[in-house]
Amino acid sequence: MKYYTGIEIGGTKLQLVVGDEQLNIIEHFRYNVNKEKGAAGIREQIESTILNEILEKYSPVSIGVGYGGPVDHVTGKVRVSHHIGGWSGFELSSWLHNISGLPVKVDNDANTASLGEAVKGAGQLYDKVFYVTLGSGMGGGLVIGKELFHGNMPGESEIGLTLFDKSGANFESRCCGWAVDGKVRQYVADHPETILAQLVGEVEKSEAQFLLPAIQQDDAGAIQILESTADDLAFGLSHIVHLFNPEVIIIGGGLSLIGDPILDYVKKHIGKYLTKAFQPGPEIKLASLGEDVVGIGALLLAKAVSEKL
Repeated sequence: MKYYTGIEIGGTKLQLVVGDEQLNIIEHFRYNVNKEKGAAGIREQIESTILNEILEKYSPVSIGVGYGGPVDHVTGKVRVSHHIGGWSGFELSSWLHNISGLPVKVDNDANTASLGEAVKGAGQLYDKVFYVTLGSGMGGGLVIGKELFHGNMPGESEIGLTLFDKSGANFESRCCGWAVDGKVRQYVADHPETILAQLVGEVEKSEAQFLLPAIQQDDAGAIQILESTADDLAFGLSHIVHLFNPEVIIIGGGLSLIGDPILDYVKKHIGKYLTKAFQPGPEIKLASLGEDVVGIGALLLAKAVSEKL
């Protein structure tokens, strides 16, 4: 039996998983990131887990990594660190190889999640898959024939960085989880008597989590926030359709946990942004792998790099 190790490195969480030959996760390690310790603290956790928990017990054949930021997918070097200090310019692939002795493949976390959903998740029945993640930021990935599409450095498929208009606003500033948190905060401040305001209470972050229960109680403001966000998202996804015309677009990340309401609104609005030739557009689905999406994608990276040896 061969085993693989997958690693997800984010701004708030660190996850390491061990998977078998069918890429089923058989052991899972999750840690909260201490931002004060920076990248050095994360590396300490990774090294300790690999050396003390994974190598001796499973003898994995390779390691795959989904990193939360721009990376050089060829060399495995981190290009820029947006969330945690101490990563920029770090030779992540070489470092992991030195401590484990194993071949390593590193890619951006959105790309890694895209691969996971395309091969093992909601996109597995399709050949051309585009994945968009709506979390603390907004990223994307294109998978064709179960292989990631890569452009030139420093990256590709960055739908969140695509400009919404000439003012400089991009889709991330309107559609990601943090953007929706801001919309909820503003609405609650202006309408303190509403159901949504009562649900949010004294919470000061991740306010978007209260949209679904507020919508279920027919809060008009919550409905308007979600529909306007989904409308903006549909506009952004129309560019993906016109450029790549994938068979399916998969929506993942924290906001996707709202479920059918966000999916239904995107489906409702995307048609008005598509030219006649591209109607009715691709299938649009919710991601299915949940918290494991980057980990499973990282296992796929690990398996791929081991098979090239």
